[in-house]
Amino acid sequence: MTTSTTVLIISAVCFVRADQHLLTVRKQGTTRFMLPGGKVDPGETAAQAAVREVAEELGLEVPESALRPLGAYQEAAANEADTRVDATIFTAALPGEPRAAREIAELRWTDLRDTPTDLAPLLVRHVVPALRGATV
Repeated sequence: MTTSTTVLIISAVCFVRADQHLLTVRKQGTTRFMLPGGKVDPGETAAQAAVREVAEELGLEVPESALRPLGAYQEAAANEADTRVDATIFTAALPGEPRAAREIAELRWTDLRDTPTDLAPLLVRHVVPALRGATV
């Protein structure tokens, strides 16, 4: 018997403060912190999805021109069984004060020098190491 694995095409944005803290979010009904972002809708580019998701989840307007590619990664989804994410990750300057909106239950600034046990696998295995090696 084989299990089928769902693959979600997602896009997300890293906002890193000068003190090397990354903005992470926790969605309602979940325990893992991840980046603001979400599924790319049909006909959308990864950048368009990132801009839309940040507006929906944080109430922030980030122009596409402000997005800088960090990388593309594949990893196990944080909160969904038998699911993987194919993620395009961007960085951007924080354009204002974020607020939790829609499905976001909590915002947290996570120190990049630490790796809390409640971070999504994508962050632990790919994004945080990339950010540690990058000049953000």
